[in-house]
Amino acid sequence: MKVAIGSDHAGYMLKDHLANYLRSKGYEVTDVGTDDPKRSVDYPDFAQAVSQRVLDGSVERGIIVCGSGVGACIAANKISGIYAALCHDIYSAHQGVEHDNMNVICLGSRVVGAALAEELAEAFLSARFEADQERHVRRHNKVRAIEQSSTASKA
Repeated sequence: MKVAIGSDHAGYMLKDHLANYLRSKGYEVTDVGTDDPKRSVDYPDFAQAVSQRVLDGSVERGIIVCGSGVGACIAANKISGIYAALCHDIYSAHQGVEHDNMNVICLGSRVVGAALAEELAEAFLSARFEADQERHVRRHNKVRAIEQSSTASKA
């Protein structure tokens, strides 16, 4: 599976750890930065870079890391077609994909440690949307309709 990963300066150490971990597990990882933890950078830039890779199909899923994970999640969810969630527990990491078609996970480097982040990433990446479950498809389509009506009202 191809995965894009990115972070601001606060998330750099965890992002770097996860990228190496995922590569060791056979994932094809595209690291969109940052590559300098000492230089302050803005999480929306990396949320957008990861999300763009998901949307253009060059990767199947995205992982964004910032200090709390909150800012990255807010930024990613502003992008049409991105369904991002902040996850700090294993259940949400897989259930968000299975039931909600989540395509980006956001992690807080000041909230989760490396071992839990590995488990979260594995749960997220191994999960599949339950497209055979009508209720999940119906609910996801309702989310998409909200997204489309919001985009149309801005035009």
